[in-house]
Order: sequence, then structure tokens, then C-alpha cells
Amino acid sequence: MSEIIDVTVDGPVRTVRLNRPEKRNALNSEMLTDLHAAFAGEPAADERVAVIRANGPVFCAGLDLRERESGLPGGDVSIEQMLDAIQHWPLPVVAVVQGDAIAGGNELALHCDFVVASDTAKFGMSLAQIGLAPSWFLAKKLLEVAGPVATREVLLLGDRIPAAKMHEWGVIARVAHPDGLDEAAQAIIERLSKNAPLSLRAMKALIVREMDFRDHIPHEDVDALVAAARNSNDAKEGIRALFERRPPAFLGE
Repeated sequence: MSEIIDVTVDGPVRTVRLNRPEKRNALNSEMLTDLHAAFAGEPAADERVAVIRANGPVFCAGLDLRERESGLPGGDVSIEQMLDAIQHWPLPVVAVVQGDAIAGGNELALHCDFVVASDTAKFGMSLAQIGLAPSWFLAKKLLEVAGPVATREVLLLGDRIPAAKMHEWGVIARVAHPDGLDEAAQAIIERLSKNAPLSLRAMKALIVREMDFRDHIPHEDVDALVAAARNSNDAKEGIRALFERRPPAFLGE
């Protein structure tokens, strides 16, 4: 495990902390591998809950686009594989979101069982604004937790959405003032820690299994559309414009 992902276990609570604040905790290959490893295998017998936190003012800015554009080969673990490991971890996972959770950071939070967010945090999937599109796996999580109306707003508009609005939509569990964020999160963590472990495992498995059915819907044609967007000249222009802090000029090609 690297220094950019810190994992500690204190009795019933496993804490996984993103520690790349100087890069807004953007997910590079090393972080994807380490996050996947943090949720691989069985938890210890006395564990009851995992908590994902992040250092710095931003929870997670999504995938590291500079690494993506570098032309270097990526790591062995995709964001989909990492998030699947979190989603299928046998016990509940709580995300404590102290700052913005954007694109892959938004997905990281929503693949947890509970999201407790600061009322100053914003969530979003800004992919349409830079010429990209989410994979089937990433889009279906939004549909599961937000429903089609909110998913359209998140994906098609791409704007950042205040935590209070996400809570109003029923997408996240709690919103708190920054000074009370840890207290709000701790209330959930302590309750989970005291619940029966076999019940927690059974209920988590029930919820995940009943939502997994969308994986088996044929979607090869949708995958092709997503790949076309990701490999387009518009995507290259959108990412360049993001780095250069200017509006992109999309041509639809």
C-alpha cells in the first residue's frame, strides 16, 4: 500500500483515506490499485464497517486526466473494478465527503452504502462538458441511487450540485455543517459498529444482488457509443480546454 492511500483498522472500523491533496485526490493508476486492494478479500472477524475519507479541501476530483493524456499505459485496475470491490465488500461502507466529489469522485462516494457530506461540498459528473461519457457500470449506479430524472440532470447538464440538493433527492444519507461533519458521520459509524455482523452481511448482499441485474442487460451498442465519445476529437479538445482554463470548441467529431 502506498502513501497516497492510507488504511488503518481500529477495532470494528476500517478507515481508508485518500492522501493526494495537492492533486485534489485525483485518482491515478496507483490510487486505483491501492483502493482496490483495500477492499479485496475478507474483513477481519471483528470488523463491522469501512469508512472512506480524504485529506485536503477536495474529496476527489475524479480520474487523473493528466495521467490519461500522458500516453503512458494505465495500471492493471480500472475505476470500474475498484468501485465494484467497494460495492461488493461484505460490510457497509461509509463515505465522509468533506469537499467536492466530481466525476470519478462522485462515483466513489455513491458506490458506498452511506454518504455523509459537508453542506459546502458539491457533487457532479462534468463529463459532457469535456466530451467524455460514463461507462455502463458508472451510469447505472446513478440510476440506482438517483433515479432517471436526477440522473439526466447530473449527466446531461454536467453541473456541480450542492450536497443539500443531493440529500433532497435522496441520493446521499446526511448533510452537515463542516464543523459537525465528523459528528454526523460518527453517529452512523457507531450504529453500524453495534449491529449484528451476520445481519449486516446478509442485508448488504441482498441490496447489492438485487441491483446487479442491470449488469446483464445487453449494452454492447451503448459501450460503442461511449468509446466513440472518449476517443473523439471533441474529447481531446475538451480536456485541453480544461487544462487551459478556457471554453471548449466542440465540433461533433
